[in-house]
Amino acid sequence: MRKASKTRETAETKIDISVDLDDASHVQIQTGVGFFDHMLELLARHGRIGLDVKADGDLHIDSHHTVEDVGIVLGQLIKEALGDKKQINRYGHAYVPMDESLGFVSLDISGRPFLVFNASFDNPTLGNFDTELVQEFLQAFAFQSGITLHVNVLYGQNTHHKIEAIFKALGRSLAEAIKINPEIQGVNSTKGLIE
Repeated sequence: MRKASKTRETAETKIDISVDLDDASHVQIQTGVGFFDHMLELLARHGRIGLDVKADGDLHIDSHHTVEDVGIVLGQLIKEALGDKKQINRYGHAYVPMDESLGFVSLDISGRPFLVFNASFDNPTLGNFDTELVQEFLQAFAFQSGITLHVNVLYGQNTHHKIEAIFKALGRSLAEAIKINPEIQGVNSTKGLIE
């Protein structure tokens, strides 16, 4: 069973997350940041994963610590749930149109964390979500999960649409990469190991 759960508590946040890579029937998100909840639900639904997130953060300051810490824990749990990574496709990519915007994500569950981020947002906030935190979340997620992650918004005007395209494309890319492929023997690497 490719599942994992974790609680992380600091002076700034308390994060409880559970993931299930093989049962997408349960998705429940509660971070206190409405737009971020919406994006995490999109990530889970398009990633075909079960995801339960409860976050209590210092939102009286801003949403930075909450968003980043969710990225940290979620990345750690994806890595843990994947275990030895045997028979996973390893690579995933997706183009996702969202009205006038087009997002593209390509990723490699390589054990070599990296983020390439090519997107800009004209609107600095959506609700109580600072749009610059998209990159912060993705960086935390990529580095904790050991994923090489390339994120691009090719074009678009509406900030909500651009970010939604990113999260949907990330979900779809992840779904492809974590899928068990019976044609793969062991791990999908000539080294015989993905760390």
